[in-house]
Amino acid sequence: MEGDRPHLSSDPTTPDLRKAPTPPGHEDADTAVIAVVITLVFLTLLTVLVVIGIYLYRNQGSYLTYEQPEPDATPREEPPAKDKEEYFI
Repeated sequence: MEGDRPHLSSDPTTPDLRKAPTPPGHEDADTAVIAVVITLVFLTLLTVLVVIGIYLYRNQGSYLTYEQPEPDATPREEPPAKDKEEYFI
């Protein structure tokens, strides 16, 4: 009885578990439809990114300030700060 196993069939006999018969070439059509849908999604995303990029490039604006430019590009040295005593309460 140790070696007895129930017979496992590779073809299930229950009607719900059987694979429905598909006409030849139907699986290829499903693959083609899925490939077309995925391609259209990627093309749509690419188009949206290009349109957003063009919009941002054209409407980037400019930042205007009304300050006078510094005469020299060297950074100014700050005068040494006076030592202040801090009291923590």
